[in-house]
Amino acid sequence: MSEENITRIELDGKEYILIGTAHVSKHSAEQVKEVIEAEQPDSVCIELDEQRYQSMMEGNKWKEMDIFKVIKEKKATLLLMNLAISSFQKRMASQFGINAGQEMLQGIESAKEVGAELVLADRNIQVTFSRIWNAVGFTGKMKLLMSIIYSIFSNETISEEELEKMKSQDMLNSMLTEFSTSFPRLKTPLIDERDQYLAQKIKHAPGEKVVAVLGAAHVPGIKEEIKKEHDLKKLTQLPPKSKVPKMLGWAIPILIVAIIVYTFFSNPEAGLQQTLSLVLWTGSFSAIGAAIALGHPLTIVTAFFAAPIGVMHPLIAAGWIAGFVQAFLRRPSVKDFETLSTDVYSVKGFWHNKVTRILLIIVLCNLGTTLGLFIGGADVVRLFIKNL
Repeated sequence: MSEENITRIELDGKEYILIGTAHVSKHSAEQVKEVIEAEQPDSVCIELDEQRYQSMMEGNKWKEMDIFKVIKEKKATLLLMNLAISSFQKRMASQFGINAGQEMLQGIESAKEVGAELVLADRNIQVTFSRIWNAVGFTGKMKLLMSIIYSIFSNETISEEELEKMKSQDMLNSMLTEFSTSFPRLKTPLIDERDQYLAQKIKHAPGEKVVAVLGAAHVPGIKEEIKKEHDLKKLTQLPPKSKVPKMLGWAIPILIVAIIVYTFFSNPEAGLQQTLSLVLWTGSFSAIGAAIALGHPLTIVTAFFAAPIGVMHPLIAAGWIAGFVQAFLRRPSVKDFETLSTDVYSVKGFWHNKVTRILLIIVLCNLGTTLGLFIGGADVVRLFIKNL
């Protein structure tokens, strides 16, 4: 049995065998099967949380998704980003003729075959997302989104040899150094905290011999963290929500309305100009967002008129209203949900599928409204100063 990508640790009378994998490597899946069969462990730990485990086991869950519920719960952006990231991973996996996460599925299957206890060792994905989003700041958020979008729509391919090289310890250390330089605040919640969480779950897995199936990026950290004790409760705490975005969400519209009202009293014609400017800028950019997403004509019109209302009332967003109208006019069929996992392979598929089109309308309309607010708001201030 090849010991490549395998790390063995003896600690407190227990043996831990860490398999460093690449999530889209055929060799990784084969190695997981080989190691578990040879070692016959008491427990097998896999780098999944309950949510991702259920999603992997119930691949047809998309058919049961209620698109109206997604919009109401304001989860459209999160769902779209999840689909986009999934698209990138699946396209990579399709290069090598395997399923994304095949090594995790193999770990689950092999654990059953040898009678080992299966341990879901990773932290809840929503907790990780929340802690990442909280850690990176506004500039980091923009930078991260641009990087993700670029990686999704990039046509670059990678050879399996390059993929295997990425799993070597030296390459990993250099990758993490580069990663922390680009996003210094992202590495802590994405890598370091999860290393601690995974290490704690692996250490307390039942039995004297434990095999852990892990993304190779976590192996160097886990080797160190498994020697320490970690507070899982502290690592799963959701960060407190900042009040600043909510305060700005109310303060900016109130300020703009106050300026327009003041101008109306001193110069009604200028006040009317300010109002028209705000309506046209926010409405036009929102409608352009809906048009880019190939929304129904009525959806585009709705986006235009909903934007100025949404600007004045932060609890109402143009994207949500436009999304509801699109979902009503072009309600996704069962087929759209069935083909969702394959449609997200390509940019064309994102626009073609009715589910992702609704999500795109919501996101692009909201982005358009925000851009229109900055330009229209600046014009309102300009006219105000001009008429002082």
